[in-house]
Amino acid sequence: MKKTLAKLADGRELIYFDTDEGAVRDAPDLRPLDRVSSHPQLRRDAATGDWITIASHRQDRTYHPPAGECPLCPSRDGRLSEIPAADYEVAVFENRFPSLAGGTGRCEVVCFTPEHAAGFADLTPAAARLVLDAWTDRTAELSALPGVEQVYCFENRGAEIGVTLAHPHGQIYAFPFVTPRTAKMTAAATAHRAATGRNLFEDLLSDARAATDRVVTAGEHWTAFVPYAARWPYEVHLHPHRRVPDLTRLNEAERAEFPELYLDLLRRFDRLFPVPGRPQGPAPTPYISAWHQAPRTGGEELALHLELFTVRRTPDKLKFLAGTESGTEAFINDVAPEEAARRLREALA
Repeated sequence: MKKTLAKLADGRELIYFDTDEGAVRDAPDLRPLDRVSSHPQLRRDAATGDWITIASHRQDRTYHPPAGECPLCPSRDGRLSEIPAADYEVAVFENRFPSLAGGTGRCEVVCFTPEHAAGFADLTPAAARLVLDAWTDRTAELSALPGVEQVYCFENRGAEIGVTLAHPHGQIYAFPFVTPRTAKMTAAATAHRAATGRNLFEDLLSDARAATDRVVTAGEHWTAFVPYAARWPYEVHLHPHRRVPDLTRLNEAERAEFPELYLDLLRRFDRLFPVPGRPQGPAPTPYISAWHQAPRTGGEELALHLELFTVRRTPDKLKFLAGTESGTEAFINDVAPEEAARRLREALA
């Protein structure tokens, strides 16, 4: 992997990742940009102890631009974008409209491919491996920043999720605090260790592999399964068989196997809901894909894993977080986990 550092016109960092060691990425950013001026605030909710980020400047961020004005496509034919190069493989840059900035963390955008109409599932295994390498690099770099407690790599896909840019991309947040879900998982794992002497995530993986009816697919080093108490209609957790705290600790065998398995999962999701009038073709399924990694402090029991889920529950119905979910965080799932796993197993048949 070749890593090339660059600067955008307003001083933000841009990083190119290439499989070709001879790739040259030296095109300058010719846009007349002012320096980014964002001052998000962190406020603690006294009733729950959760940190809330106030980022009112994000109201002005780019919203559903036409394909010809996409800021994540390469700069070509006189159209200047966030990527000055005329082509790229994977590009990462500081978000121009960050939720976290300065002393309150950092937000980065990860462009998976220069192809505007593609999706992650359309990548080759080699291209998906390059994205994994980029995630790993950024996890290492951002974890070392002063004040960063947790690095969170994720992808939002689809208008139903709230995505404002159609180009295939993800994001990375470097939080100055431990997020609420991570804190809950850490507390549960600590309690499980105290009660059993074992690691919670190792037991969850072992239980799923033993039950088999919740396993979607598996390899030599990874298993994808629907959790016993899934919150979302179709939710899959992907775990390495060897417990590690974060992406930087995966070995080469685990890294080599991941792309094929992950691409297989994404393609299964895309075949869950046929396109109306075109039942033979896959429907792009909206999803959130997120890496859960151990925080800098207090995360000894947390295990690296990826959680992939969709808000779609039928071809024409979405799972809305209404009264119970939004009001009390008490989830109600309309699809049995075992049935969801069966459908995903059969999706590529």
